[in-house]
Amino acid sequence: MFNYKISDQITFEEAIDLTQSWLKKMKAKELSPEEIQSFIAALVKTENGARGFFVTYLTVDDSLADHPTEEIINALKSSPEIVGELLVKNLAMSTGMVIAHRRNDDEELAQGSGRVRQRSKDLIQKLSLDPIAIKLDQLKTTLEQNQGEYTDFLKRWKYDTEQREAIYQTLLSLKE
Repeated sequence: MFNYKISDQITFEEAIDLTQSWLKKMKAKELSPEEIQSFIAALVKTENGARGFFVTYLTVDDSLADHPTEEIINALKSSPEIVGELLVKNLAMSTGMVIAHRRNDDEELAQGSGRVRQRSKDLIQKLSLDPIAIKLDQLKTTLEQNQGEYTDFLKRWKYDTEQREAIYQTLLSLKE
């Protein structure tokens, strides 16, 4: 049985380590659906836990993350505010990084960022949660008006006009 008792004080690094262990066990089919759902739900109830989960899960070099199971979706739904905020930011960041990596002639990293963008987009669509829709609209409004809820986020990552437009187009593609 996989131990999924996770401290509310979990660090980002501990969450990464736990998620890596969990992914190995999941790939080896050593976890029941209930264990999978309980582990993720426990992990994503804190921001550090959720950040560690997503940085590992969304970037894993394995197709496992391309096909999230019902247990994974249900677990993510258990913390809609934290999960929503992080998925919206991951969608924006990975979109911006595709452009940055291509500018640096690093197609391998660009493809990795593209994979994170697609996985984030897929999770957003599968979760279909109101808090996520609100955050997506806030990001879209910030991009349209160059001010709003996500102004500091966009400034912190120094997204230029091309990157902001790519993020905006990615947001529009979610409605399709």
